[in-house]
Amino acid sequence: MKINLNADLGESFGAWTMGEDEALLQVVSSANIACGFHAGDPLVMRNTVRIALAANVGLGAHPAYPDLQGFGRRPMKMAPAELEAALIYQIGALAGMAAAEGGKLTHVKPHGALNNQACEDATLAATVARAVRAIDRELILLAPARSELITAGQRAGLAVAAEIFADRAYNDSANLVPRSQPGAVIHDPDEVVAHVMRMLDSGAIVSQSGKRLPTVIHSICVHGDTPGAVDNARRLRGAIATAGLTLAGLPEVLLEATAHA
Repeated sequence: MKINLNADLGESFGAWTMGEDEALLQVVSSANIACGFHAGDPLVMRNTVRIALAANVGLGAHPAYPDLQGFGRRPMKMAPAELEAALIYQIGALAGMAAAEGGKLTHVKPHGALNNQACEDATLAATVARAVRAIDRELILLAPARSELITAGQRAGLAVAAEIFADRAYNDSANLVPRSQPGAVIHDPDEVVAHVMRMLDSGAIVSQSGKRLPTVIHSICVHGDTPGAVDNARRLRGAIATAGLTLAGLPEVLLEATAHA
């Protein structure tokens, strides 16, 4: 069985450095690269694309609300047409960087507050899916498992990959526990691995209370800005191999899933 391991990367900006992108790109199989609205800048985008291609890592756009100061983690309310245009702008920018380096985008994954809100808001999720389809209907929408984004992507005719988060806790509604609450971010590497393996073994999201919410799982996300992200990713990669799973790009994972459907 194949599984994807992804990370949110390219989130440095100007003289400010975020994360250990080069090290993570030696471990993960897909990179979600910031497009300048919550983090990243043109040079960071291009350099991250170059390093990812050299490491044979799949390229994904990681668009967000226009919230550079808040790192895209502050909820916003935008008119659908305005948001759709902003997403097309960001995805198109990264697609251009990929093309300049001889690569091609495989997927799109919304960032932060946009992602969280679209998980529960069907109208917002439809706007995201519409923007992805407008750029390239062959792009994969990487979306949280059991979310409205999954449904919206399928309705738009996109290939959709369901992800779980290695370093984040879930509530009983299959949504992420807000970062403002205790235990929302999982820092202990052993618990990160245990958290993921519980979900893979049970084929379900496992909430803080122990509730199991069945779901297909195509990809596992490690947040590049979480302290210890590289160690977490390496340990996860080892645990995945020990469990008999094979790391692969999103297209390969979805192809296998379709063949076994």
